[in-house]
Formats: sequence, C-alpha cells, structure tokens
Amino acid sequence: MRNIAILLLAAGSSSRMEGRDKLLEEIDGTPLLTRICTQACETDLPVYVTLPSVEHPRAAFCPGATPVPVADAAEGMAASIRTGVAALPADCDAVMILPSDMPELDTRDLLVLADAPVKEENLILRACAQDGTPGHPVLFPRACFEDLTQLSGDQGARAVLKRHPVRLVALSAQRALIDLDTPEAWAAWRATRQPRR
Repeated sequence: MRNIAILLLAAGSSSRMEGRDKLLEEIDGTPLLTRICTQACETDLPVYVTLPSVEHPRAAFCPGATPVPVADAAEGMAASIRTGVAALPADCDAVMILPSDMPELDTRDLLVLADAPVKEENLILRACAQDGTPGHPVLFPRACFEDLTQLSGDQGARAVLKRHPVRLVALSAQRALIDLDTPEAWAAWRATRQPRR
C-alpha cells in the first residue's frame, strides 16, 4: 500500500442546519464526526481532520485524528483542502479527501478506495455509487498536491478533477453520495435508514 493519508473536512459552518451542528448529530448515540473519525482510523492509515480552530467544540469529537486548524475556514471548502494538504507529511504519496457529513461510509469503503490498483502517477480515484454517479471520497496522488494547495473559494476540488485523469471506483449502494446538510435531510435519512448488516 502507498503512503496514503485520510483528510476529513470538518471546518465548515453547518450554515444550513438552523443553529445545529450537523457533525455533532448523533447516530446510534455517537456524534457523526466521532463516527467518521473512528471509521477512518480503523483503516490504520494516518487521519487528519480540519477544524475551524483547535478550541472549537468539534475538536473533542475526533478520536485518533490529527487536528488541522483552518484560520480562513469561512472562505469555504477550498480553505480546508488547501490547509489540510499543506499539513501532510513529506512522505505522503496520496491523500483521500472526505467530507465529514457522510454517514453511510465505513472503514470497508475507505479501504476499497485505498487498495484500488493505480498504474498512472497522476491518476485520481473517485468513489461513485453503484450506478456510476461520482461522489466521495476522492483519492488524490501527490502529483495533484500543488494544485490542491492553490484552490480558492467554495467549489472544493472540482478544478483539480478537471485537470487530471479520473477513474471511478464503485462503492455499495448510494454510500458515496449521501451527505446530510439540513435538518430535513437528517430527518429523511433517519426515517428510511436500514440497519447495517
């Protein structure tokens, strides 16, 4: 396995949650952020998590992950990616970037992406649903790191995805697509959630 790091993006403001923090919403009694940090750490890959600051309440819910404070988090997702990638160790060959509001993803899904064979140095691996719809996480090789550290705005890494070859890696069902940004989305997901076997 290459020297892969997992970068969890958790510096956003939850602005659509009507005063609630989506990353601290509980699933089976566990805050979502703790859940995704635990799943990521169980891959045995190093895990980094971007936060608005090390004093932010979310910092207490990131077991096993290295916190990366994002001073300009209000700018949007690009600031988290830019700061997170810059904090990675020099021997890191690739980074798996993952928004922290995706409750369906588990350790197995992350390992499917991490273990996917790569023959091209600058190939990006992007998780997708079973029907091929692109989603998250996305595994960027070191060849993309410079581009990732130059991002700006709230468009994430779309520009980088357009600039490099991308291969889709299918995960089970819709796990690569489900993110929960609003109280309504949380309520709908909880109402239809199936117990994981």
